[in-house]
Amino acid sequence: MKVLLVEDNPGDVRLLQEFLWDVSSVQFYLKQAQQLDEALRFLEQERFDVILLDLLLPDSQGLDTFIKIHHRASAIPIIVLTGFDDETLATKAMQEGAQDYLVKGQVNGDLLVRSMRYAIERQRTEEALRQSEERFRVALKNSPIVVFNQDKELRYTWVYNPAFGLTAEEMLGKRDSDLIGAEDAQRLLAIKSRVLTTGIGTREEVSITTAQGTRYYELTVEPLYNDSQEVVGITCAGIDISERQAALRERQAALRERKLAEQKIREQAALLDVTTDAIFVRDLDNCILFWNKGAENLYGWQAQEACGKIASKLLHKEQPPEVEAAFSTVISKGQWQGEITKMTKNGKEILVGSRWTLVCDEQGKPKSILSVDTDITEKKLLEAQLFRAQRLESIGTLASGIAHDLNNILTPILAVAQLLPLKFPNLYKQDKHLLEILEDSAKRGADLVKQVLSFARGVEGKRMTLQVKHLIREVVKILKQTFPKSIEVCIEIAQDLWLVSGDGTQLHQVLMNLCVNARDAMPNGGTLSISAENVFIDENYARMHLEAKTGYYTLITVSDTGIGIPPEIIDRIFEPFFTTKEQGKGTGLGLSTVIGIVKSHGGFVNVYSEVGSGTSFKIYLPAVQGIETQPAQEIEVLAGHGELILVVDDEPSIQEITKVSLETYNYKILIANDGIEAIAIYAQHKNEISAVLIDMMLPVLDGLTAMRTMQKINPQVKIIATSGLMSSSKLTAAIGNGVKTFLSKPYTVKELLHTLQMVLS
Repeated sequence: MKVLLVEDNPGDVRLLQEFLWDVSSVQFYLKQAQQLDEALRFLEQERFDVILLDLLLPDSQGLDTFIKIHHRASAIPIIVLTGFDDETLATKAMQEGAQDYLVKGQVNGDLLVRSMRYAIERQRTEEALRQSEERFRVALKNSPIVVFNQDKELRYTWVYNPAFGLTAEEMLGKRDSDLIGAEDAQRLLAIKSRVLTTGIGTREEVSITTAQGTRYYELTVEPLYNDSQEVVGITCAGIDISERQAALRERQAALRERKLAEQKIREQAALLDVTTDAIFVRDLDNCILFWNKGAENLYGWQAQEACGKIASKLLHKEQPPEVEAAFSTVISKGQWQGEITKMTKNGKEILVGSRWTLVCDEQGKPKSILSVDTDITEKKLLEAQLFRAQRLESIGTLASGIAHDLNNILTPILAVAQLLPLKFPNLYKQDKHLLEILEDSAKRGADLVKQVLSFARGVEGKRMTLQVKHLIREVVKILKQTFPKSIEVCIEIAQDLWLVSGDGTQLHQVLMNLCVNARDAMPNGGTLSISAENVFIDENYARMHLEAKTGYYTLITVSDTGIGIPPEIIDRIFEPFFTTKEQGKGTGLGLSTVIGIVKSHGGFVNVYSEVGSGTSFKIYLPAVQGIETQPAQEIEVLAGHGELILVVDDEPSIQEITKVSLETYNYKILIANDGIEAIAIYAQHKNEISAVLIDMMLPVLDGLTAMRTMQKINPQVKIIATSGLMSSSKLTAAIGNGVKTFLSKPYTVKELLHTLQMVLS
């Protein structure tokens, strides 16, 4: 430790030297100066760690001695040496910057060393503090930090780095309300008042608007205490964060934009997954890059299974030529759309409407193909059903016109064949046989026409509540008696089978026609199965089948293990006169009759067939509640009692044979050729005519208008409507209660007499 001892008293010098030499823990270099000038010269020549200074020197006395030394060596700690009566002078030296003072005569070695060490450390600390303060001052001056104090009235008492575009002089003694806008000042007042009241500091971000614009500050406000720990104001440091706020706002705006973009991407991705369409992307080498949820649902492969696979190998057993054509088109024109048959994971073939779009990179170079596939298998099936229904309807319209004319021809033939044996009871047996052949042929012709009509318009028949299982058992009994032994007949009927409303004879015909077709499809034998069960058709099934409606049905299934129906003709099997049987072995009316009867019962038919594996016909009949209706006993044919009947028909042969038939059974007849003549005759004889037998299709004035006019003349008129075309349900809906019943042409004499007997009773 280098020590400069400024002392002119040799005794004091020696004593201090001995004290320092006695301290073995520290080595000292001691240099003595007897006068102030000498000491100043030494300070210019050397660097000392501490100065021991006597204030009373030959060339300088008192406090001036310290001031001169301190001025020359302010960075070196000075310990003042004083006598007993000079402590006041030593205290003044301490106030001027001395680190310590020692009283001569009270000093020992340890005290001297501790004092020097303390002085050195204190000097170093103060120097470090001064340097730190200087650095802080320089840094503060060049920084955006505003530092100030305010009293309890929030007047500025000290300002460093003033804010708001003002100088410190402009701020001192002022309040915020004197310097900035009212709204900003009120916000600062609330923050600072809270600190004054609670004594708890705070940190806040505020914006201040001045003539220079809006600046943002982060304020740290702390309470300012006096020596009595009373809050006498606040001290505040404010950092100008305007640039940071601007950058933050930019980052936030960018973040919002990025989040919006990400949200849009997520929404678009979600839409791709929500859509039922299959959407996938493949590169120009046909390798799948993207596979959405719709594709997973439609084709069965999960995205991780499909991505990376070759699309043509995944979706086709063998790539069809239209795929190659589509690929060429999309490359050359940028897009393509069409229909393609594809394969699902479980091996099912489906028909899809496919739309391809070429995707290019930023330079316009093709890089991938986006495909959107829609399953149209069900749509095409419904279209096929619709086209078939329209075709059958067109054929039915043609057939119904032919049937009307045939009925008018067959009616007199059938009536004549029945009347001649009555007119000539003594005919030869051979002649009677000929008449029987004539009657049978006419009946067969009439049945044929009825089959055509049942296909074209449906046959209303007599509706009653039936239990289908009885019909099935009757049919099976006949089948087992008539079918070859090589055909095994099996039945399966639900115990709680629902009832249906229908004509037992017609439904019996439906079952027989299907069973006969099944027999013909199994020339080498097989199994014929008939089952009946209860089913409920929901909205989904109804949407897939045009003729189906939601509700409860009794389902009758007739299945065989025969040769099956080729797919190219299955849509034509219900057309009248269409048959695959050899000439002379089928009329082609069996299945057309089936579908006509089933439709007239409010039901529908589905057929499933596979060549070589058999055929299954499913008959759906609407189920009803109620009790099974027992068949009525046949009414005995009785002769009339001279009742007058008005017969209205434009066919002379029908007029004549009807007149002869009724007169044979004691009825009187009036004849009208058209609707106008019928009205005139009825108006003249309304009190005498018991019933009117009128055809629906008349010249000049149609039968429907004529019947309505008769009803106006006499609301109690009894009308029997006849036609070779119209069904009784449509007739009743059109006319109302005036029509008592309907008689379908051709009709037998017995049917005519029964109808009259029922109407007149």
